[in-house]
Amino acid sequence: MPNIFLNGVNLYYEIHGEGAPLMLIAGLASDSQSWQPILNDLSRSYRVIIFDNRGAGRTKPQSVETSIQHIADDCMALVNFLGLPSVALLGHSMGGFVALDCAIRYPEYVSSLILAATSACNSERNNALFLDWVYYLESGMELEYWFRNVFYWLFSERFFKDKEALNDAVLLAIEYPYPQSISAFKKQVNALTECNFLERLPDVKSKTLVICGKEDLMFPPEESRTLFNAIPGSIFSVIEHAAHALSLENPRAFTHGILNFLDTLQS
Repeated sequence: MPNIFLNGVNLYYEIHGEGAPLMLIAGLASDSQSWQPILNDLSRSYRVIIFDNRGAGRTKPQSVETSIQHIADDCMALVNFLGLPSVALLGHSMGGFVALDCAIRYPEYVSSLILAATSACNSERNNALFLDWVYYLESGMELEYWFRNVFYWLFSERFFKDKEALNDAVLLAIEYPYPQSISAFKKQVNALTECNFLERLPDVKSKTLVICGKEDLMFPPEESRTLFNAIPGSIFSVIEHAAHALSLENPRAFTHGILNFLDTLQS
């Protein structure tokens, strides 16, 4: 899969399928591979562009300066490199912050916007939680326990009833071949802490879908509803039987919501 050097990073990206372009932006500590559960379904109808955010995955160096604006600039530089006049943007969690920044600063390049399990700003609780996660890593916490701690915030209670699936998910995370460094994770956490789009939401001109998990603890539905209330003409959707990790816990409903929104705009 290709890499392109832009904005001081060697950006890893993949393109799947044909059709109107749809760019997916991953969240905190995640990269392009987090979209695997929904990638095949989306790429049957759209040209899906996924990439590793700066500071994550196969994008190098991980030591590069990082902010929400930097990642948004990388997105738009990739759009320009690919020669695309505009793209539909789907951002999950931290990726939603990035997608919002793109829609506000680069409106001509964002044909439509999907904000998944995200908000306009990080709550004080989330800021404290993420900084605790940094501290646990810096203190030498074993990765198994670190991932288990994170998973409490990603998945619904239902997920934890399947002990085998839980243990497999933890093992997969530990053995992932493209781990994020602690310092790169800390930079992403700081980027979220510094970001607040509340006053800029009315400036979003793209047709927007706000979608969230009913059982999301990290960005509860009422926080997502703030986006819906402030972005003109937006649509709001809540996915049952899912918490924060929408693409992992209820990929079918998540994909259905995405495709229904995009297909309506195409017709």
